[in-house]
Amino acid sequence: MQRLALAVLAVLLMTQVRADAAPWYRWESQVDGRLVCAQFSPGDGWKRFAGPFNNAACRDY
Repeated sequence: MQRLALAVLAVLLMTQVRADAAPWYRWESQVDGRLVCAQFSPGDGWKRFAGPFNNAACRDY
């Protein structure tokens, strides 16, 4: 009986887990103004320019 209860609890918890994809942003270089599309900042010297987008092309489809 305990195993059944644990199995039911595990199934209920698994249905609650949901991971969405990270959004994509267009980042602008503060040095030369180049734009790149990435989910996270490329590093120091970059600021978020546009977004969020749902794909790696930084376009809304």
